[in-house]
Amino acid sequence: MSVLGVRGLVKRFGARAALDGVDLTLGAGEIAVVLGPTGAGKTTLLRTIAGLETPDAGSIELHGRDATHEPPAARDVALVFQNFSLYPGRSVRANLEFPLRAPGRNLAPAEIQRRVQTAAEKLAIAHLLERDAKRLSGGEMQRVAIGRAIVRQPKLFLMDEPLTNLDAKLREALRVELAALVRELGVPMVYVTHDQAEALSMGDSIHVLAGGRILQSGTPRAVYLRPASPAVARALGAPPMNELEARRDGARWRAADGTDLGPAPADAPARARLGVRAEHVAPTGGASEAEVERVEDAGHQQLLVLRFAGTRLHVAVPRASSWKPGDRCRPRLAPEHVVVW
Repeated sequence: MSVLGVRGLVKRFGARAALDGVDLTLGAGEIAVVLGPTGAGKTTLLRTIAGLETPDAGSIELHGRDATHEPPAARDVALVFQNFSLYPGRSVRANLEFPLRAPGRNLAPAEIQRRVQTAAEKLAIAHLLERDAKRLSGGEMQRVAIGRAIVRQPKLFLMDEPLTNLDAKLREALRVELAALVRELGVPMVYVTHDQAEALSMGDSIHVLAGGRILQSGTPRAVYLRPASPAVARALGAPPMNELEARRDGARWRAADGTDLGPAPADAPARARLGVRAEHVAPTGGASEAEVERVEDAGHQQLLVLRFAGTRLHVAVPRASSWKPGDRCRPRLAPEHVVVW
């Protein structure tokens, strides 16, 4: 049984549809990452799942029951925002205790202390429990914010770009810790982000959201290698996936200028857009010539930017390669990795 089932979810603000028929399923213990740019509808999706927004159409099922119109308190979900939203002037302990002392909780003091201590230890902030929240670093503040969600022991975590306001190094470290912690707790999570590195590294599944619609869902590897559309391809990968306009000439693909792009499947359409990742293009072995325009240092590898078929083509090569601007080459697109749109 799925933990979360979103079906045909629609949410409008005036004439604008922030969500336009969203479907999303989350199983027990899974991490689902919703990837999309600013304005895609990511925050609206989380707020609607949490009950802070009322959908105009569609349904939300939580743990096998229809929760579409349940109040937030009845849904047993914990929502963490990108802004830390701690209570200044209160200690870390008081911030962690706050959701446990809400009206209706009726938890014993010993249970509150146990939950706070457990969360603090898991997040490595036990030594900060008596410190004023105003005296915390950004990373410490976010750990406390996540801790406030953990102490509630919810059945579902909803994370709204919780690491966005941190520097790159800390963001990378915390995303690893957060994914490991959520899996340790066994609580499923919907995590929204615009950061493709977070999406690829954290998710059991990725859901690419744009304009209020899910463009593609699948495992990170499947969506990366076989994007369903150019829009999905552009959402994942650095550099972005190469795109080439092509026409089928018998058993070959050719660009508009006649450049041979490689073999075409027998059932290929007469015209198509081809997509291929930089790591699936070899600088040699192809039928048509290209010129190296520039060489970019990408740390563990180099990226060649080629003038090819009337466009620019990115090719990933080993770090020790000796290519330089002005060199001529014959790029080969690996046929088994070419995506046809």
